Amino acid sequence: MSTIEFNYQVTVHSQTLKSHAYQFTKNIEDAEDLIQDTLLKALRYKDYFEEGTNFRGWLFTIMRNIFINGFKRRKLQQLHLQTASAQGKQMFTSGSENSITGDLSAKEINKAIEGLAWEYRKPFQMHIEGFQYEEIATEMSIPVGTVKSRIFHARQKLSKQLSDFR
Repeated sequence: MSTIEFNYQVTVHSQTLKSHAYQFTKNIEDAEDLIQDTLLKALRYKDYFEEGTNFRGWLFTIMRNIFINGFKRRKLQQLHLQTASAQGKQMFTSGSENSITGDLSAKEINKAIEGLAWEYRKPFQMHIEGFQYEEIATEMSIPVGTVKSRIFHARQKLSKQLSDFR
């Protein structure tokens, strides 16, 4: 499919994309962001579109997957925030000795993470933030297996460095 034909198909289906995006998000601004992400991903992977495939269905599948992955990521981030908030409250309510050691361990953990080489730190941090292996691989332009390996090795390195805190 040529670029002109591809752009024409996107234009034809854009109004339908808008209504479906709003059904997913229930918010106009979020729907516009979802459409933008969908079109960006469609353009990025346009070479993977197979002639004869339902173009509208292909776009909707991209949109649905982006929405689901974003939803999972937001839920995971909320869980991390709730956990951090609970830990923070525990530090302030328990004795001063516990809050000092808790603060030191958090500093040591962050220092250990920052001490990782970029090739390990970047995928590890993205994974902690809730990104899927495939998303990390795409972002870093490396194979999924390499992402998994680097995250595994980052965990091992951190485990060795932070063995005093177990």
